[in-house]
Amino acid sequence: MITGNTKDGYVKTEHHRGITTIEFFHPQSNSLPGILLEQLAHAIHGAGNDKETKVIILRAGGEKAFCAGASFDELLAVENAEQGFQFFIGFAHLINAMRKCPQFIIARIHGKCVGGAVGLAAAADYAIAVHGADVKLSELAVGIGPFVVGPAVERKMGLAAFSTLSIDATMWRSAEWAHRKGLYAELHNSVEEMDEAVHRLADHLLHSNPHAMALMKEMFWKGTEHWDTLLAERASFSGRLVLSEFSRHAIQQFKKK
Repeated sequence: MITGNTKDGYVKTEHHRGITTIEFFHPQSNSLPGILLEQLAHAIHGAGNDKETKVIILRAGGEKAFCAGASFDELLAVENAEQGFQFFIGFAHLINAMRKCPQFIIARIHGKCVGGAVGLAAAADYAIAVHGADVKLSELAVGIGPFVVGPAVERKMGLAAFSTLSIDATMWRSAEWAHRKGLYAELHNSVEEMDEAVHRLADHLLHSNPHAMALMKEMFWKGTEHWDTLLAERASFSGRLVLSEFSRHAIQQFKKK
């Protein structure tokens, strides 16, 4: 079932034997404009409320980048702080939907993760990646900062790894590095091996006690109950910063690369 579809991408949801797979795609390296952020959050919320769903797989379409993060076109179109807030609150809503969803979310990371994509991988309960799925938090390089996704990344990787990614914002870190730091639970040599691991875990969770898994997820996410407020505050930071001349120039330069 297609839950959202635009000329610039889609969010697609499929349900099979208790496993709900949510796939997103955008022709610009799977970047995320506001509408796709909204549709992804809606899809995860819907799967979370579906009694037939026992486990969720989050994946991206295509064969290159897993996700390039925020849409530069949309960032350049921001004209005031309120519009900036409305864009970045989309990432907040998506991360909070993943956090509150009672089912475990397995992220299938088939390629590079940039900016907000690192937040998606961190907000998943279990990320399975392939070699080459390198990571970069590029926000500072475009004049803002990883404010909204930061709590999810720090929770998963620790402050040291999060600060390393945040400060050295132009440096790619290898998938092996991300695995060592805890962002990826598993790392595989090929897409075929990765997919086999995703399906193996999903099938295992499918036959596990749903109530036990829901209680475990509450336990894992304990201490994040204030994130509705926190991430909204962080969205306002980014929404203001993206208006600066520094940010606009930096984003335009990134678009030319």
